[in-house]
Amino acid sequence: MIPVIILSLITVVSVVLALRRKKVIFMLVPLLGLFGFAFVKVLMVPMPFWETVRFIFNLQG
Repeated sequence: MIPVIILSLITVVSVVLALRRKKVIFMLVPLLGLFGFAFVKVLMVPMPFWETVRFIFNLQG
């Protein structure tokens, strides 16, 4: 639950800064945060990295 709250706060702060300073670069911060979070979660799986990635993308919905 804490990562969700932290990522939400980062998103809100980034949107406010992007609107006030009129710089689009602040909109990339939440995306990079989500990508980093997902990357760390994939690294935590006790299988080799590429096998984990293949497994994730081979899942049927």
